[in-house]
Amino acid sequence: MKKLLSTIAFGALALISPLSSIAGTLDIGEETHLIFMREEEKLARDVYLTMNSLYPDEPTFSNIGDGSEQTHTDTVRDMLAVYGIEDPNPGTNNLPESIGVFTGDGYGWYFTEKFDLLVNWGAQSLLDAWYVGAFIEELDMVDIIGCPKVIVDTDNGIGEGECGMDYTDEAELKTMYGHLVDGSENHLKAYVQNIENVIGVGNYEAQVLTQDQVDAILGR
Repeated sequence: MKKLLSTIAFGALALISPLSSIAGTLDIGEETHLIFMREEEKLARDVYLTMNSLYPDEPTFSNIGDGSEQTHTDTVRDMLAVYGIEDPNPGTNNLPESIGVFTGDGYGWYFTEKFDLLVNWGAQSLLDAWYVGAFIEELDMVDIIGCPKVIVDTDNGIGEGECGMDYTDEAELKTMYGHLVDGSENHLKAYVQNIENVIGVGNYEAQVLTQDQVDAILGR
């Protein structure tokens, strides 16, 4: 697919101006995916903060939600600024009012639906909440590396394999996405450890990734 180039705004933020001096141009797949990941990282943060309010004695949700996922969604926000792309959720850090609120024109509806479904699932029990966490991390890795199904299914000219970490040739995006995947692997390990403390070691079944992929992440 021929690249549809978007204009870059250099020096968008002082903290990221060194990146903006070397950033290239993004096609529609790269731009759409970057916008999408801003909201997907927010989804993880919002669900985990909600689970923390339901299960305040379980520190995993707070540790990952307040810490890593907040950093992840902020990192994607800053990368959007590097490329001069409008933030789909500028009110993300207006907590707690922004929890569960997704304002992106393209996929806000999708993340609103996902948030409601995941919160309702996780509210059933602490074990279910850990499964929700593991599901999110598996989904996150699939969506970072490849082109999310909902993007491909949208009438936007983006085909299968035409967005995601494996598609982009932008070094800055590849580096950022690689860090996000590393974080998701660590988070998945934490949730699976909690789950298997209940169901038995070695009994966790993959939810989005293949079992071989999950086992490799878990060192099995």
